[in-house]
Amino acid sequence: MNMDDLFVFPPPVPCGTSDAMSDSSKNTDTPGIAPGIAFADRVTRIAPSPTVAISSLALDLQAAGRDVIGLAVGEPDFDTPPHVKEAAIRAIHDGHTKYTQVDGIPALKEAVAEKFRRENGMDVSAANISVGTGGKQVLFNALMATVQAGDEVIIPAPYWVSFAGITEVAGGTPVFLASGFDEGLKLTPERLEAAITARSRWVIINSPSNPTGMGYSPDEIRAFADVIRRHPRLMVISDDLYEHLTFDGFTFSTIAGIAPDLADRVLTLNGVSKSYCMTGWRIGYAAAPVPLVKAMAKLQSQSTSSPGSIAQYAAVAALNGPTDFIAENNAAFARRRTLVIDALNAMEGVSCPAPDGAFYAFADISGLIGKVRPDGKPIESDSDFAAALLELAEVAIVPGVAFGLSPAIRLSFAASDEVLKLALRRIAEVVTSLR
Repeated sequence: MNMDDLFVFPPPVPCGTSDAMSDSSKNTDTPGIAPGIAFADRVTRIAPSPTVAISSLALDLQAAGRDVIGLAVGEPDFDTPPHVKEAAIRAIHDGHTKYTQVDGIPALKEAVAEKFRRENGMDVSAANISVGTGGKQVLFNALMATVQAGDEVIIPAPYWVSFAGITEVAGGTPVFLASGFDEGLKLTPERLEAAITARSRWVIINSPSNPTGMGYSPDEIRAFADVIRRHPRLMVISDDLYEHLTFDGFTFSTIAGIAPDLADRVLTLNGVSKSYCMTGWRIGYAAAPVPLVKAMAKLQSQSTSSPGSIAQYAAVAALNGPTDFIAENNAAFARRRTLVIDALNAMEGVSCPAPDGAFYAFADISGLIGKVRPDGKPIESDSDFAAALLELAEVAIVPGVAFGLSPAIRLSFAASDEVLKLALRRIAEVVTSLR
């Protein structure tokens, strides 16, 4: 594996440009692909998910006997709660192993609707609910159902990598609004207002954020709502996957609950993967206007059809069952957050703000750029530093360029205290070795 190749993140090829592959002659040199296969533009204008690529490499190196610590993936290290696993086993014994309704069984749709009513103050019914194979599929369905060529999707940066990739697959244009460390890594209503054009179709609000963990207060959400009201064509995707994983008394809020008059223009995205430690079960869901839910179901019927039946019954148990384990998990995440933030801020040339939620540390490494490794290789970018950590310290993290802001790094603290302490020692050794 060439580390230099892994940590290169070229900008996506814009739709309709001459750089996009449009004939078979441009595909004949693709490794492992038979000559003559022509690829659609939608494939050539996107790149694979960098977080998935780096995490996969870490797993491959571990399988090959390397002592690699993987801090690239956003996945709780805690096991799925016992009552959820028992519900899945019971579903198997009860014969719930057949196809289901395309976008979710009625019991799960009602459980999701009740969750939104109970926790978020949203006036929704089962008809407003879409269930997919993970939150990523729900997002994919929504953008594919609504975005045409030329439409713009406003994406605050740093951003989750799939926001841009799926927009591009749908034929839209991502409009990135980057906010640096001096701006708290958060978008302001004024910058949102200035970015809206006649082509703006969606704005994405992710709070707490992947990759930064920063969240928007209820007052900040209200200010965004004031802007959105002035633009009737603009819709909102509220990505709330980390709503229960918060620290220091942060108050979570979501725009459909804060501003119910905008509910007919909001898709509220959530799932069981993070809070309920169910990443591999692949259940995501959303509340949205009924016409959008129906359009998304139509798309899903021609792609994956229904999510796994057993996972759906497990998700019902998760949403309707006890949640005391969430507070217990959050206490561990809070402890780990302190461990990671303190260690990173103690490293010369590294600065890391404390996140409001999620389980990521997003650190400014501008003080390391321009330094040189012991082997003479320069650190000219955050990708160079990420490669150095993997090569020299066997620690896998993700460079900030993958999320639209450099120079920075993201590491997940969803790992045991012992693993994190070892990883941080290794990172500190690399930082100290730079000259």
